[in-house]
Amino acid sequence: MRLHIDWTACDGRGLCTELLPELLDRDPWGYPVPPGREPQVPPGLVPHAERAARLCPTLALRLRR
Repeated sequence: MRLHIDWTACDGRGLCTELLPELLDRDPWGYPVPPGREPQVPPGLVPHAERAARLCPTLALRLRR
C-alpha cells in the first residue's frame, strides 16, 4: 500500500504526523513531510495509516494499492 497526500486538500493541521510519526515528519508550518512522493506503507503500519486517513479532518490522505 502507498500513502497518497492530496496537497490541494491538506491545510497543515498536522494530525497525520501525530498519528503516523513512523512515516511522516512535520515541517515548521504543520504540513506532513513524507519520505518520497507516495511512500510505501510497511505492513505493520497499515492499520495506523488507515486510521490517519480516516481521521484526517480534510480527507487529504488516502491509501492506494
